[in-house]
Amino acid sequence: MCEERQTPAAAEEAPAEEVPAEEALTVLYEDNHIIVVLKPQNVASCPDESGDGNMLDRVKAYIKTTCHKPGNVYVGLVHRLDRPTGGVMVFAKTSKAAGRLSAQMKTGDFEKKYLAVLVGAPQEESGTLTGYLKKNTVNNMVYLTPQATDGAKLASLDYRVLEKAGELALVQVKLHTGRSHQIRVQMAGISHPVYGDMRYGGEKAVKGKLALWAYSLGFTHPVTKERMLFLCEPPRTETPWRRFDLGAALKP
Repeated sequence: MCEERQTPAAAEEAPAEEVPAEEALTVLYEDNHIIVVLKPQNVASCPDESGDGNMLDRVKAYIKTTCHKPGNVYVGLVHRLDRPTGGVMVFAKTSKAAGRLSAQMKTGDFEKKYLAVLVGAPQEESGTLTGYLKKNTVNNMVYLTPQATDGAKLASLDYRVLEKAGELALVQVKLHTGRSHQIRVQMAGISHPVYGDMRYGGEKAVKGKLALWAYSLGFTHPVTKERMLFLCEPPRTETPWRRFDLGAALKP
């Protein structure tokens, strides 16, 4: 289930399956300035060295087809989701919109929330995880590292346990920084890896599709200045999501 809400102020990883862009795209909202879409899991956000299909190209193809635009189509990549993570993404249809949305990311006005199923429940029902991460571009792994490490970047998030089911816990995560693999690495760092994370889960890894979903995206419209909120729950019939009350997680 996906929906748009407006506030009173305005209201192991697998390559993507090739699907025609205009058929594969789920559009949650679109106007002359932005387009909000649902990114399936195991699809890259933008072109990479794999050459697989990606969301940026799918959005371009969709706009080219539906708007009957000749030549190149401008689409601005405002933010990314890691390949195995599904959920809500916004793309800009003009350079002005792209610039204003990117500015919101720097000021903290661009709000991203995730749902994740963890192996085991954190001792504290809610908390803030802060540390420093560094990415090894050779093996595409991200590591927790001391602050003084060359190239280390600050990573911060808030989490809240929503529900427990046996050895699993459903948590809400709000990012304050958008580092590569951040949620996966920081959760594994407190010995509660994300379900299905064979890369960072270590001895506690549970095999399956990665249970990490960008379910909430809030930002101020770059032109109308309306506050916009888009919600989209994970696939509730799939394991391990079906063990939890996902509808309750989407309540304001």
